[in-house]
Amino acid sequence: MTDKLPPIYFYIPQGFWPDTMPKSADENWKGFGIGIYAWTLQTYLRLKADGFPCELVAELPREGIVLSHRNCLRAHKNQLKPGPKLLLICIKAEQIPYPYAQLHVVQNPLETMHLRNSYYLPHWTQPGLIQRHPARCDRFKTIAFFGHEFNLALQLKHPSWQQQLQALGLSWQPVINSNRWHDYSNLDNRWHDYSQIDAIVAVRSFEGNTGCLHRNYLTKPATKLYNAWLAGVPAILGCEAAYQVERYSPLDYLEVATPSALISALKRLKEEPNLRSAMVKNGRIRAKAITPSSTTKKWRYFLETIALPAYYRWCNQSHWSQQVTLGQGYLGFHGNRVKDKLTRVLLASNNLI
Repeated sequence: MTDKLPPIYFYIPQGFWPDTMPKSADENWKGFGIGIYAWTLQTYLRLKADGFPCELVAELPREGIVLSHRNCLRAHKNQLKPGPKLLLICIKAEQIPYPYAQLHVVQNPLETMHLRNSYYLPHWTQPGLIQRHPARCDRFKTIAFFGHEFNLALQLKHPSWQQQLQALGLSWQPVINSNRWHDYSNLDNRWHDYSQIDAIVAVRSFEGNTGCLHRNYLTKPATKLYNAWLAGVPAILGCEAAYQVERYSPLDYLEVATPSALISALKRLKEEPNLRSAMVKNGRIRAKAITPSSTTKKWRYFLETIALPAYYRWCNQSHWSQQVTLGQGYLGFHGNRVKDKLTRVLLASNNLI
């Protein structure tokens, strides 16, 4: 099938080109801690290592299939219009759609119900992940959070949280970053090391009526759950759509909606080693579907069966038809922005945010 493909490019504009490049997607490289490279560069490296023909470029090609992260497209200030022989695929991540992209890749399966011409592909798991060390056996002591400060509930940043854990005989060891979306120079890249971790906690908010929870974090991925499965540790997670879609069994993770429920879940895990063992065994089974090799196959399928036909349909349209398509995308983009603003105003007027 690959011999029939047009040129396929992963586009990172020169202004966002990294100073150093990882040798492989399995390397614990700091840059994989931000979306631009976690998506664009890592996907390129995975596909290239799998023998799939693609290129990484800093200049926008005139024709072919071009994939770029939404933040990379900031360089074009929403003015980049695909030419008559170019299919632009925006890797949307958590950002707003790109007005002129013919296709979008999203990281939450439920988002495809709301965004036209969007396709779900799971976020890559943590590169270079180190599993929990077997020598820890039944020990349950160290609880961790790996992520950005914006993605941790306020209550879990307060000193009283650590005090509550200490009262349970537990220790809190978060690895929190506060870098901006384009800067990884000072990023703490220990997100990969679960060797001394016994469970993870990942709750963005306990406030059920916040604007984000109104959409149930519809743009967020289930990556923290995937990493827990691969690392061999139980996960206690907030009420988010991405996690709930993946929940086939109560053993997949423990869901909590309040701080008291979180404390209860930790007590339960501490007192029930058989539950912890069952969750870890279940996680090993679930992890088979989200390994890098499995996700690479999904990317190949998407490019060969979704992107390729879309590219030829685009190339075969008349100039007038192409301009109409781009115009419809632009109008839809601004229509969604207006709708989002009205939703926020309505929620605010009802004291829901």
